[in-house]
Amino acid sequence: MADTQEQAFSTSAEMANAIRALAMDAVQQANSGHPGAPMGMADMAVALWGRHLKHNPANPHWFDRDRFVLSNGHGSMLIYALLHLTGYKLPMKELKNFRQLHSKTAGHPEVGVTPGIETTTGPLGQGLTNAVGMALAEKLLAQEFNRDGHTVVDHHSYVLMGDGCLMEGISHEAAALAGAWKLNKLVALYDSNGISIDGQVAPWFIDNTAQRFMAYGWNVLGPIDGHDAELVANTIVEAKKSTERPTLIICKTAIGHGSPNRANTAKAHGEPLGAEEIKLTREALNWPHAPFVIPKPVYAAWDAKASGAAAEQGWNERFKAYQAAHPDLARELVRRMKGDLPKKFNQLAVDTVVAAHTKAETVASRKASQLALEAFTAALPELLGGSADLTGSNLTNTKSTPSLRFDIEGKGNGGRHINYGVREFGMAAIMNGIALHGGFIPYGGTFLTFSDYSRNAIRMAALMKLRVVHVFTHDSIGLGEDGPTHQSIEHAASLRLIPNLDVWRPGDTAETAVAWTVALQNKTKPTALLLSRQNISYAPKADLGDISRGAYVLAEPTEVGLKKKAQAVIIAAGSEVQLALKAQELLATRKIAVRVVSMPSTTTFDRQDAAYKTAVLPKGLPRVAVEMGATDGWWKYGCAAVVGIDTYGESAPAPVLFKHFGFTPENVADTVQAALANK
Repeated sequence: MADTQEQAFSTSAEMANAIRALAMDAVQQANSGHPGAPMGMADMAVALWGRHLKHNPANPHWFDRDRFVLSNGHGSMLIYALLHLTGYKLPMKELKNFRQLHSKTAGHPEVGVTPGIETTTGPLGQGLTNAVGMALAEKLLAQEFNRDGHTVVDHHSYVLMGDGCLMEGISHEAAALAGAWKLNKLVALYDSNGISIDGQVAPWFIDNTAQRFMAYGWNVLGPIDGHDAELVANTIVEAKKSTERPTLIICKTAIGHGSPNRANTAKAHGEPLGAEEIKLTREALNWPHAPFVIPKPVYAAWDAKASGAAAEQGWNERFKAYQAAHPDLARELVRRMKGDLPKKFNQLAVDTVVAAHTKAETVASRKASQLALEAFTAALPELLGGSADLTGSNLTNTKSTPSLRFDIEGKGNGGRHINYGVREFGMAAIMNGIALHGGFIPYGGTFLTFSDYSRNAIRMAALMKLRVVHVFTHDSIGLGEDGPTHQSIEHAASLRLIPNLDVWRPGDTAETAVAWTVALQNKTKPTALLLSRQNISYAPKADLGDISRGAYVLAEPTEVGLKKKAQAVIIAAGSEVQLALKAQELLATRKIAVRVVSMPSTTTFDRQDAAYKTAVLPKGLPRVAVEMGATDGWWKYGCAAVVGIDTYGESAPAPVLFKHFGFTPENVADTVQAALANK
């Protein structure tokens, strides 16, 4: 028995040292990176990946795999080494190409680039929060689809994280929700090494982390020796016994473990060890092999291809039995995990838009959003909504989406609307995790001005090409008395700058229904819907077909009694479309012919071909844009003038503010007339 234990210890040590060697070699070759974290977490990785993680290197997207998140993504060589060693399609040449152009081993892990990466991490704390979203998705799908004798959704979400992740405020938001939701299949391993870039964290990070997480309702294990792989593995066994709580395992480690002169110092954090220190580290670890050379016995110890294939095959057999017993549920689960919309969706979308057009209701666009959601949530069980404590204002709830609740044993009530609490950033990053897991299309609401809180998670969704929908209401000074703290000025323009984020600011019920349709069809883009608090009259339309192109001709001069060609174009978005139409009428009394273009989505319009853009915005005609927000983004359309607002707002009723800031038909008409005079 003693010989067997000694052999197991020796094998575990060699497996961990392989990670350490690859990490220090790759960082040294790139002359850039973070070797310390992978070297410190190597034994934890042996425990998790070598003993517990359910995955198949031959099929990184196997549905019932465990999800693994490296939240402290700067330690990316840890996961790259693991993927290479366990048998994923990540050859050694990619590790040698670490942090180089077009390699599969970017500076931080990127989903969709490297096989086996579940989420893009780097901004600290968000990986942990993504994992909370993944664990929630698994729990909800399990309750929805599993049946007696047929457990087809049954996997864990594991996350490795460091001190930096826990310093970020988002970790509080995410961990509190994980405890409230009783996500017992979430296991977080905390690499507690006490070092950050600025050195020992003790002077500025004095949290009692164990007590903090116990207060959130977590199961807390440790501190334990994070360099004892057997102990860590056994502690994970204990964590998996939890039936009502997520688990935090506190692992005490030394950053840069094995380095004689850099271990336990900030020098190991974010720079190469250096050739001489690597030589000394190899000697200290008894690792005599050349850079990027891994002995065959170590490869054999790490190889997960056979066990992964067996695990997936076992699940395939269970799923086949499930298909036989519950064919409709099986088909629905497959559809949901593929991210395909139901076959009836296209007709549903057409019906929803046409109904909005036919009813021609005067409502706030936030209400128009809820009307569209009533139809979509009834037909799409994958829609999982929520709000950051503003449900009654965001109007994200519907008859089909009761509030999600969990009982004392952690069982859910089948609700599909999440009360995220005042946690905008956490909500956004959790939605990213839900989307990454699959099976749901998440959407969540808050005020547009609070998009600043969640902006980095929105950016990450755009970077990762996730179908996530942000419902941002109270989109302008039109919200009135709450004043400049709540009145969005620069936010629409700011969001439009994020690559791969679709931004829609619809002007009535039909445009809002189209915006939702496009958002749900966008498999590779997140969407931000910017919606009004104040009511907006319906804008009559001759055709609905071009709304989805982001901008379209809404009204020609003939519609206000002028039988001549347009002399100018007014471009408007959102509630200001009504202002443009009234200005068009006023200009008609002055015998000035104007075309009104509604542009609910500049980001979508910008992707259209040149011919369509010219058809909507003819060359040679002066253009005046109207939007209650920052003016900078409108000049790219060749505008002669922009009626906007480049200052903060004021506290007053909306009609007073409109007049004060010049959002009147008279001012818009005068601006157009002045542009024509200066032509």
